[in-house]
Amino acid sequence: MHWAINSLAVGFFTLFVLQRKFYPYFWADLMYYARLRRVGRSMMARMKRGVVTYLQNFELQAKRSPDKAFIVCEDQIFTYRDVDERSNRFARVFQAHCGLKCGDVVALLMKNEADFICVWFGLCKLGCEVAFLNFNLKPQSINHCLRSCAAKAVVISSELMGSIDEVLLMLTDHSVDVWVVADVSSHQDVRTLLDKVEVASSEKLLVNIPQPNLISNFLFVFTSGTTGLPKAARISHMKAVMCMAFLRMCGARADDKVYLTLPLYHMSASLLGIGGCIDLGATCVLKKKFSASQFWKDCLKYDVTVFQYIGELCRYLVNQPKTKEEAVHSVRLAAGSGLRADVWREFIRRFGKVQICESYGLTEASIGFVNYTDEIGPIGRASYFNKLSLPFEFLQCDPQTYEPVRTDAGRCIKASKGETGLLVAPVTFTNPFLGYAGDKTLSEKKLLRDVFKKGDLYFNTGDLMLQDHRDFVYFKDRIGDTFRWKGENVSTMEVSEVLGCLEFLEDISVYGVTVPGYEGRVGMAAVVLKDGQDLDGDRLYAHLLHTLPPYAWPWFLRVQTSLDVTDTFKQRKGKLVEQGFSPETVQQPLYFLDTSVKDYIPLTLPLYQDIISGKIRL
Repeated sequence: MHWAINSLAVGFFTLFVLQRKFYPYFWADLMYYARLRRVGRSMMARMKRGVVTYLQNFELQAKRSPDKAFIVCEDQIFTYRDVDERSNRFARVFQAHCGLKCGDVVALLMKNEADFICVWFGLCKLGCEVAFLNFNLKPQSINHCLRSCAAKAVVISSELMGSIDEVLLMLTDHSVDVWVVADVSSHQDVRTLLDKVEVASSEKLLVNIPQPNLISNFLFVFTSGTTGLPKAARISHMKAVMCMAFLRMCGARADDKVYLTLPLYHMSASLLGIGGCIDLGATCVLKKKFSASQFWKDCLKYDVTVFQYIGELCRYLVNQPKTKEEAVHSVRLAAGSGLRADVWREFIRRFGKVQICESYGLTEASIGFVNYTDEIGPIGRASYFNKLSLPFEFLQCDPQTYEPVRTDAGRCIKASKGETGLLVAPVTFTNPFLGYAGDKTLSEKKLLRDVFKKGDLYFNTGDLMLQDHRDFVYFKDRIGDTFRWKGENVSTMEVSEVLGCLEFLEDISVYGVTVPGYEGRVGMAAVVLKDGQDLDGDRLYAHLLHTLPPYAWPWFLRVQTSLDVTDTFKQRKGKLVEQGFSPETVQQPLYFLDTSVKDYIPLTLPLYQDIISGKIRL
């Protein structure tokens, strides 16, 4: 008997040693998978009770915790009941005065404020599909967005009215109604909402809205694409509800106060942040605009315990001078994406025991990762358990074209561990891809067919990842004609088209280059001047100021006699990206955008060294 017990003990000890040596993250993977399963079961239980949509989840939370603070914005506090009743008022006004009904598409052009959420939910209560517009967009892009999603109306913050002066005539010509969240309007074609909302009933409007299909469209969120203008990505009800579990999966709780400074037109703020607070019944401290100098003061003032970030946000914080507030805050969790390993280490060293929960996700699909370990750098793990919940693969791809490498039989090849590969995920019920509004070819470009067997269908993320031998996943790069700067995706085609309006430029190739100390890639353009023309830097600056948001500007120019193209006239950018903006590497004339003189100035070696050393900030 003792022999059997001893043998069993030795066996368990041996298994424990082997697990610690060869599978050190087995229990962490299993526990995360178990948590994911619990969240899934909870969601299915709610659905069986008829709580299917994002809005219905909010209404359920408003019944459970009506007096709990939901949105804290500056000195205003809105409870769950407040937001529910105010959204009811908006719904009544939209129906009675705007003539909106189930199925209509309405665009929101609003900055961070409580009424963004009240307007959004009010439209949802009528069964409308809402389109979030980036308020940094210029008139041409705004007009394109409204037309691509076939918006019947647009709701605008009063402070943003100036941004649509140039498109108002186009909107009225296309029968798009314009409503401003204000009591008065200075435009005869723009009608007001607040004067009507204040006298409307707060009782729920009884509207016969059919229960939506889970994979039908809920929202439009615009992403930068290769077509030169933003693409209207369709967000399904399933995707929106799945996003609500993000903060819970990162370890947030119902008693947390979540500090949100990201713009609400971003999916990360509206679906992950606001939705995450709704799912937990937590409080959201909504900031109108991120301020690095005010950040820790706000955390103390509002007793913040959780905040959402993008990589750049954390870098701004570590670059700030030290303050007394940063040492006495109550923040315990930071959840987000795009955090560089060096900033990550410095953030933890400087700001105390803040748990970092780095993640990866997409607007168009449900595939994502969460790094639930203490390992610094990866976006998540590619364990057996993780693939059970949302399957994915990394494919070998051509380093020049970034197209998946296929065998003679036409099938794709999986990337090996330690090898950079293209992230793809099968299109399924839990990972639907509804495509983009408008041109169907844009949607088709995101799909891969016959990947591993005839007839299968995969979503192409366009992102290059590396899975190491411990099954950690690292984000390597984003391929195609977009790059990310200042937390925004930039379409190289859109920037090229803007530059192409200048008569002194013959040809343009726009791309992103890395700069030491910065997250993402900053814009650069290789340009060819027309015969007999000189580079007119101050005019180029004035043109950019009028047509593009600052994060999309090319801060470096490279003047060439011609551009390198393929046989099918596609621009070759690989070498341009590799060479960057170093005067020692690039033989052609280089220029830098100096906003202090509103002109492009020659990029000398001393100037280059000041930029890469951080003496000159971008």
